[in-house]
Amino acid sequence: MASEPIHHNVEDLARDIARQRIAFVNAYFVGSPRQRHINDATSWVLVDAALSIGARQILETAAERFGPDSRPTAIILTHGHFDHVGALNALLDAWQAPVYAHHMEMPYLTGRADYPPPDPTVRRGLLARVSPLFSESGIDISGMVHELPRDGSMPGMPGWRWIATPGHTLGHVSLFRESDRTLIAGDAVTTTRQESVFSVVTQRQELNGPPAYFTIDWDSARRSVATLASLQPRVIATGHGQPMKGETAAHELRHLALDFERRARPQRGRYVRQAAVVDGDGFVVARPAVPTRAIRWGAAASVAGAIAGAWLLRRHYRGSAPSSHSFALSRND
Repeated sequence: MASEPIHHNVEDLARDIARQRIAFVNAYFVGSPRQRHINDATSWVLVDAALSIGARQILETAAERFGPDSRPTAIILTHGHFDHVGALNALLDAWQAPVYAHHMEMPYLTGRADYPPPDPTVRRGLLARVSPLFSESGIDISGMVHELPRDGSMPGMPGWRWIATPGHTLGHVSLFRESDRTLIAGDAVTTTRQESVFSVVTQRQELNGPPAYFTIDWDSARRSVATLASLQPRVIATGHGQPMKGETAAHELRHLALDFERRARPQRGRYVRQAAVVDGDGFVVARPAVPTRAIRWGAAASVAGAIAGAWLLRRHYRGSAPSSHSFALSRND
């Protein structure tokens, strides 16, 4: 008897694209699934590696979708933040697949540098407040990671090209396929307000800029959103939130680009008026100071917020989300 398909929060966006949600972040499988009862594995690529808790889910979904002995032609990273590379070491142990990223991400993927720290003062919202608990540490996958081709082509992804979309990180990239105008945007934009636990738990769909607490160059982020808007995508698949499809996608992205300063850029924060300074190799050489009082406030809020956030997320993922009577957080939180 054939085994039942595995469903780990997997959603098909096209015949050859699937999204897998791991807690609050997405990974993407690009490649046509193998046909049932045919043993030949198919060629495919994984885009981003989510959180460490998702390694088993990703492996099981890959085996179900492409064959039990299949491995990706490549793993593409939109950037190297902890929630996009968390499962990477476990996946590499299983697959030994080459990893590709922008050359400005290399210091953070080869053990030579850590990212600039997150900013808990950036705006109201519980996840922003708890961001000092998030890791800014780089990883070391030297020997496995390679620079993306400078001509914009995508290893293992014919018909796709990568586009530099710096701001969230200086080496951030987004992926675009002209034939069906599909955009995998990473964290250049999000389709939920990532600073808010309410939005993250409910997956309330609204197009936003990059996660504010980890964005280190807001002028670059604004230009990146304008670049993506010029593509007029029909599908926007992001690192956080549900995909946006149809004419609404291009319309919402265009309006976000036009109104970026009001809708996306915070009014205050460590990197809001002065970006982190990065050299040509991707190393941070200067970053704005943040007041000690703000750090203490953020750390204190982190402890209380982490307790509340963990409780809410635990209830949600057990299938018993809080009722409207007990859900004390506002949509700003």
